[in-house]
Amino acid sequence: MAAVAVLSKSTHLRRAYRLFSTYTASRLVTPHSNKIPKPPLNPQPDLRSFTNLPRFLSTNTNAAQASNETVSDAQGKQSGDSNQSSDQGKPVRGGPISWLSFLLLIATGAGVIFYYDQEKKRHIEDINASSSAVKQGPSAGKAAIGGPFNLVDHNGRSVTEKDFKGKWTLIYFGFTHCPDICPDELQKLAAAIDKIKGKAGLQIVPVFISVDPERDTVEQVHDYVKEFHPKLIGLTGDPDEIKKAARAYRVYYMKTEEEGSDYLVDHSIIMYLMDPNMEFVKFFGKNNDVDALTEGILNEIKQYKKAKA
Repeated sequence: MAAVAVLSKSTHLRRAYRLFSTYTASRLVTPHSNKIPKPPLNPQPDLRSFTNLPRFLSTNTNAAQASNETVSDAQGKQSGDSNQSSDQGKPVRGGPISWLSFLLLIATGAGVIFYYDQEKKRHIEDINASSSAVKQGPSAGKAAIGGPFNLVDHNGRSVTEKDFKGKWTLIYFGFTHCPDICPDELQKLAAAIDKIKGKAGLQIVPVFISVDPERDTVEQVHDYVKEFHPKLIGLTGDPDEIKKAARAYRVYYMKTEEEGSDYLVDHSIIMYLMDPNMEFVKFFGKNNDVDALTEGILNEIKQYKKAKA
């Protein structure tokens, strides 16, 4: 920086010297002469002219410094504005869902599923407990299953439990849109009553009661039961009456996987053997095949007749 300052001062001195020489030569020109006298070979500079040089040099130095400071300030301001623009243009990233919220969501879903499964198991256990329970009172020794109902058969006639008295009856609850379980159980039921008739000459009345009254109309039930056995009686009715009948027989049913009019019905898979007084004798679950069902019904009828003898 010192060397630059010395060079700058030297340059200003040379410039001042040339100005001084030109000024001195112009002073020597006479009014009536067109010739400009040559400057002396060794002119003596007027030292008074140099009194203003420090001020001139100082002014130029200060101007250069001010110019440098102005440029620096401008660059600094531009850099600051650039950083500020960069900060303003940077998108604000929203906070993600916390792990705690995610875990709470999973726990809530798992809790709902667990609650549904427990309720379903509880209903099934209630059915099994009711089947093995004994009703106290005049009907001692009889399970509290069965009762009055008022439904409509597949021919459109009003039917109650009294219409089945005097006959052995095998009742199954299901629905006509059932994809596999109901058809399998009804085929098993039809095969068993045919075997019983062949072995003992007994006519068992097969009854199908719908748990889907919204879709199982009389016509729908009529077409459905005829696919399994000509003696199979199909019953449907008002939703409240279906609910009463299901409650009387301790039958669990619930809509599942509902998508508009297309849905399934989860329900108990049980056949109920009723005696000629329409009182409960025994239930048979899904684990019984045709032979087991046939033998089980025949054994119950034999014991019933022996008790009545």
